[in-house]
Amino acid sequence: MEGEHDHEMPGRQRHDDGDVSHSSAHGAGGEGTMAPAAHDQHARGATGEDQDGHGMDHSVHGEHGDGMDHSGGEAHAGHGAHVDHTGHEEMFRKRFWVCLVLTVPVLLFSPMVQQWLGFSMPEFPGSRWVGAGFAIVIFFYGGVPFLRLAVPEVRSRKPGMMTLISLAISVAFVYSLFALLFIPGSGFFWEMATLIVVMLLGHWLEMRSIRQASGALNELAKLMPDTAERILPDGETEEVPVSRLLNGDLLLVRPGASVPADGVVMEGHSDVNEAMITGESRPVSKEPGTQVIGGTINGDGSLRVRVTALGDQTALAGIMRLVEQAQQSKSNTQILADKAAGWLFYIAVAVAAITAVAWTAAVGFQLEVIERAVTVLVIACPHALGLAIPLVVAISTSMGASNGILVRDRLALEAAREIDIVIFDKTGTLTEGEFGVVDMATVEDWDDDRALALATAIEGDSEHLIARGVRRKAEERGVTPPQVHDFEAIKGRGIRATQGGRPVYVGGPRLLEMLDIGLSDDLTRFTSEAGRKGQSVVYLVDEHHTVAAFALADVIRPESREAVARLQEMGVEVAMLTGDSEEVANAVAAELNIDTVFAEVLPEHKDQKVAELQGQGKLVAMVGDGVNDAPALTRADVGIAIGSGTDVAIESAGIILVQSNPLDVVKIFQLSRATYRKMVQNLIWATGYNVIALPLAAGVLAPIGFVLSPAIGALAMSLSTVVVAVNAQTLRRTELAAR
Repeated sequence: MEGEHDHEMPGRQRHDDGDVSHSSAHGAGGEGTMAPAAHDQHARGATGEDQDGHGMDHSVHGEHGDGMDHSGGEAHAGHGAHVDHTGHEEMFRKRFWVCLVLTVPVLLFSPMVQQWLGFSMPEFPGSRWVGAGFAIVIFFYGGVPFLRLAVPEVRSRKPGMMTLISLAISVAFVYSLFALLFIPGSGFFWEMATLIVVMLLGHWLEMRSIRQASGALNELAKLMPDTAERILPDGETEEVPVSRLLNGDLLLVRPGASVPADGVVMEGHSDVNEAMITGESRPVSKEPGTQVIGGTINGDGSLRVRVTALGDQTALAGIMRLVEQAQQSKSNTQILADKAAGWLFYIAVAVAAITAVAWTAAVGFQLEVIERAVTVLVIACPHALGLAIPLVVAISTSMGASNGILVRDRLALEAAREIDIVIFDKTGTLTEGEFGVVDMATVEDWDDDRALALATAIEGDSEHLIARGVRRKAEERGVTPPQVHDFEAIKGRGIRATQGGRPVYVGGPRLLEMLDIGLSDDLTRFTSEAGRKGQSVVYLVDEHHTVAAFALADVIRPESREAVARLQEMGVEVAMLTGDSEEVANAVAAELNIDTVFAEVLPEHKDQKVAELQGQGKLVAMVGDGVNDAPALTRADVGIAIGSGTDVAIESAGIILVQSNPLDVVKIFQLSRATYRKMVQNLIWATGYNVIALPLAAGVLAPIGFVLSPAIGALAMSLSTVVVAVNAQTLRRTELAAR
């Protein structure tokens, strides 16, 4: 019954600003735009980022003797290589504990340690070789991995932390062997051993932190089941590997099971938990015709699902690719950290050379000179600096994904903290994109629930958008429609029915004209006010009296008011862009307290409004559906695309919101600002540590009796790394806007 209503919509113009069409995103940049990626790569937890900044070859999956894979090491000297820290974490953990045990006798049999602590070990033939013997084992078992990790840096002519560590322990080892043979009682095997142990501990903690931060991809990969129940033509089911499924297959998804692939529900009703994909905490109702996402968890009902996407084309695979892209892309802060680490190497070498020359000139070439140079090289290792930014990047990206925010471009997330104004596309973003009852009025002897119940009964069989809006309002208020009979559509005017033997009607102004019925003063004022707001009005007529009026419009999302208010509290202006009329746009803007409104804007002109604001010197974020808003999203300083859980590859935007929830835009700004704060804090700590420690390592306080030994330097450097790692982890405590 599509034509029964007279839907006069005062001032409302029809532009291409209608309901968000999520399905069209696939055609306009959905499946075809997702860059192919091997699914097994995701299952391994690839993050795509050489996050430790050390130039390691991370392709190792086990220990393999020394735990290193040296083939093609040059490729891993920079960023962007495949990363799997699992083997490194286990290798560093194992070697740390072994070397820690071996270090005990090295310390006990060290003459210098005995002198400091005032004890002595029993002497026996060869006792002076005990500490040295254990130290040599420590060097080859715990130290050689650092030497091997330095090879790619040297080959690529990009020396970094591994080169510095290798140089320090090598100098210490070689000199201690020389001292053992020619200067008994000298040397510092104990310092070399403790240096290696502390370095192993620092690397173990670092690898573990990075693995935990990058675990989002592993967790996503685990969501997809290995097998599925395929329904055969005769109705029987067979269990098959997910890899053997084809588009068009009909699957049985039992209660509590994971959905094996993206698809459309053909039969059954159930609630599906999509929190792990969309961030939506409430289960989502599924019925025939609705989409389901692979990897989500079915509720209490059984579903029969027709497969529409498999493997790399699924929403889950798309999300994983976007997370990888985000972790591969470098922010401006990360680029700065990389440059600082490179410069630090040259500064360290220069300071070490100056230290050696100065101390040689002051005291002659002796053990103390080498000790000072070694200490400088140890202190200067950019361990904390290399960890400062990548760890924050990994954590913020996984936090975003768990909150329904998919970051395609790290620069977009970083730029969000500086945005001056956010432009929201109205329909489907600030509003539901569906017509609904936004206000109502009744005559004195009728109440709202009675009028709404009768109108719902009359509209019961209609599929018109006004009828759907009335029924939706009745469901929200929990009213029960009475029994009505003898439905009749009055073309262009409304619907007639019979209730209790008398005629009842629902329709617009032309229905009142046909029946020659007027309005009470209250209903007349209500109609005038609705007209000023650009709302449509339909009336309920009981016999020959107009007893109620319903104002209908695109319903504003409940979250929109809070989102606008929070953004304004954060100092961000809010603007609204729509193809609707001035009246409709101004009414929505007034309700949401939005000052800047662009109305009656065609899709092809939306980017001009973005450029207009940019011309005023403002940094602009645009929030749209990514299809007809693509030019505006591209032109904006930060493009934020909204879409359903299955439309996750919108090429025009740097950030994608899985849900069409305006509060998620607030989360973007909160996450951007919190991430930047952590990056700056980590950079200040890492570089500040080196600024203070390098002069101490060089011996500037030696005249007053303070010298920094290599072991203490290594301990301080590793503590700096731990502080940076812990500080990055505190980002997880950031409170993002509640749904």
